[in-house]
Amino acid sequence: MKFSFENLEVYQRAIKFNLVIDDILKREGVTRTLADQLSRAAISIPLNIAEGNGRWHKGDKRQFFWIARGSAFECIPAIEILSLKNAISGQEKDSLRSDLEVIGRMLTKLAQAQDGRSQSLSRLNTQTKYP
Repeated sequence: MKFSFENLEVYQRAIKFNLVIDDILKREGVTRTLADQLSRAAISIPLNIAEGNGRWHKGDKRQFFWIARGSAFECIPAIEILSLKNAISGQEKDSLRSDLEVIGRMLTKLAQAQDGRSQSLSRLNTQTKYP
């Protein structure tokens, strides 16, 4: 049985983002503190998407989607630090930032959909496509 949130493109992207982050954090030269913070922020994204989808009230759902978006933004300075420490290449940095930009936009639309200010959730699942 598949849960409905597993069909969300934003959830799938957040899971893939976590796999990339996990591989990066295994590299030499990444401090434990930075690895812990980035790991927690990255995993918070799909966890909050899942928890939000498990909530009954739209306001609760919306709040978890905003939290997930905040966690995506929290990853940006950690990625910048990894880049400054030469733990990731410029291309990796750009790719990670691009992934987070898309995830952030999708989470904004998902949160807004709870108020009826954006596309319906079912349309978000099937029609919202990002590069």
